[in-house]
Amino acid sequence: MRVTLASPWLGADLGRVRRVLSFAPHRPGFRSARHILIRQVRDADLAPDLDAMGWLGAEMARIGHGGDVGMMTSRGLHHHRLAHAGPVACLATVGLGNAERVGRRRMVSPGGYGTINIALLVEEGLTDAAMIEALSIAAEARTAAVMDAGIALPTGRATGTGTDCIAVACDAGGVAFAGLHTALGEAIGAAVHEAVLAGALAWVAEHGAEPALAVPGCTGALGI
Repeated sequence: MRVTLASPWLGADLGRVRRVLSFAPHRPGFRSARHILIRQVRDADLAPDLDAMGWLGAEMARIGHGGDVGMMTSRGLHHHRLAHAGPVACLATVGLGNAERVGRRRMVSPGGYGTINIALLVEEGLTDAAMIEALSIAAEARTAAVMDAGIALPTGRATGTGTDCIAVACDAGGVAFAGLHTALGEAIGAAVHEAVLAGALAWVAEHGAEPALAVPGCTGALGI
């Protein structure tokens, strides 16, 4: 994975067109893509009634990447973290202003959006089922890292944010398993945990371990 930062874009070059599975706002699901891009956004970019996904799609097309996978964050892109473990590379941006405790939703001011974006490249050929399993392991490692960072909420210790995105990229192949008992699952977990924990600790050092209080009536629905 080759990472480039050209504000307001952070890009992960996957080396060649790969299969990508994600729930990113631009081109989610099973796709083919050469790049995964993260667009930094500010309040001026996103009016309350804006179609954020349509806006991101237009921005991706404007720079010639309409066919790639895209995410958004309000976190400064220079805070990104890159980690490697075996055949796995993980790029993460970590903002925790809209942190959540799973199963205990809270209302968050749009100004508090940050999100955790994860772009994962696996240098092995995976089946569809293994890609789904890899994404689940990445989510588990994300949760463990956020809990290790100790973000305190009125609802309990944070486990993620309300707008997290994860993308897993690989070649098509016959590797059928990527769970916790496999070497590949171990590598996925290690890379994601390292990148997300480093980003989370940097956020805590800057903002403290208690995000701003919720603002009634506000929701985090923009996917950033």
